[in-house]
Amino acid sequence: MEFELTLQVAVLLFGVAMVAGFIDSIAGGGGLLTIPALMWAGLPPAVALGTNKLQACGGSFFASLYFVRKGLVDLKTVKLALFCAFIGAALGTVLVQLVDTKILELVLPFLILAIGCYFLFSKKVSEEDRHQVLTPTAFAFTAALGVGLYDGFFGPGTGSFFALAFVTLAGFGLAKATAHAKVLNFSTNIASLIFFALGGKVIWLLGLVMLAGQAIGATLGSRLVVTKGTKIIKPLVVTMSLAMSVKLLASQYQLF
Repeated sequence: MEFELTLQVAVLLFGVAMVAGFIDSIAGGGGLLTIPALMWAGLPPAVALGTNKLQACGGSFFASLYFVRKGLVDLKTVKLALFCAFIGAALGTVLVQLVDTKILELVLPFLILAIGCYFLFSKKVSEEDRHQVLTPTAFAFTAALGVGLYDGFFGPGTGSFFALAFVTLAGFGLAKATAHAKVLNFSTNIASLIFFALGGKVIWLLGLVMLAGQAIGATLGSRLVVTKGTKIIKPLVVTMSLAMSVKLLASQYQLF
């Protein structure tokens, strides 16, 4: 589709992407800002989702890069999980075109709210690593594949689902779980972007402008994850879980 990118729109969406990148690198949920902003700019829903995946790739890449450099993520230990997350997202992107998503739309707000409550009240959420429930291989073929499938199929709250899986199943501390969640989220973003691009659903210039904003915001946010840890991650995860739940419920019942 044709889209005229004015300077005013570019500056506004750059700023929105920067804020979203900051939030995404810590707690996820940045799409609550970027997708409505893209639709406000005049993009159809499918093109807004495709362009959003492009800019989200920037945020997840730069956050992942920072976490790897700081030693929170060892790519060798999660390469199978990265592959499974990628395959899951690719399958989900295909599946969403064949299956009715209505049931998931009804259940999802309550699942995301439950995640927020878990992070708020569970004593297992801390900086310390705990007992590992699944081996890395089992984790890759269950949690990584499953959440990847969900991201390609629907998407909201993917970072929170990954973080929850790393805390409960891999036994990671919160900062380490957040870092690994972002690396896997980058893999799922790439998979979905490929399929959106093949379908011609990406406005490349606009997506690249927002990608630059995402890169700045994600770098700043990932630094706070390293320096502040649970003090900033926990309240922001709870807040974004509540915000996503309210947004999804409001969309269902057309409250606003």
